[in-house]
Amino acid sequence: MEEERARRIVDTLRARNVFAHVKLPQAGITQYGIRVTLTDGREAIWDNDGTAGLEAQIMRNGILVGFVPSIPESENFGDGQIVEAIATADYDRPVGRSSPSSSPRPAPNRAPAPVSLAQRLRSGFRN
Repeated sequence: MEEERARRIVDTLRARNVFAHVKLPQAGITQYGIRVTLTDGREAIWDNDGTAGLEAQIMRNGILVGFVPSIPESENFGDGQIVEAIATADYDRPVGRSSPSSSPRPAPNRAPAPVSLAQRLRSGFRN
């Protein structure tokens, strides 16, 4: 997203009482983004990864805690549609979950726990 567009969208979001800020590009990334501060200390980072679709990463203290997946056909959204998508997004359900593997993991080989003195006394020293 270009800087001018990001600033327009942030201004419109703020007019809707959304705590939005322009996210400046980081090293190696030339795209600006939108940072939305959420009430519980998390923040949503919208569209600064250079992909065409509109998507967000939900972060808390720099750690990814969820995401809003790429919105279908959002690469063609106008400013109003982007504002609506950001303002009405459901930030409370993390979407990203690891899928279960096709084969179960084998149980680790562990030596049996040593028998304690109390267990030996209860069993009559048979162990």
